[in-house]
Amino acid sequence: MPLTFATVGEDNIIKKIGGNPQVKQHLENLGFVTGGIVSVVSTIGGNLIVNVKDSRVAISKEMASKILI
Repeated sequence: MPLTFATVGEDNIIKKIGGNPQVKQHLENLGFVTGGIVSVVSTIGGNLIVNVKDSRVAISKEMASKILI
């Protein structure tokens, strides 16, 4: 299930990162790695603010749809 469907405040395990190699590398640099824990803090207009590796990161709806939990 894509990260865009995650419940706010619930911890989720990242199962897979999709997209082309550049997108995967960008998300990995932000801390989104397979097996990592991610939780959604809030959603604003489809865009997400998430906690990943003790940091808050804002990502677009398109990027969030490439992160499978």
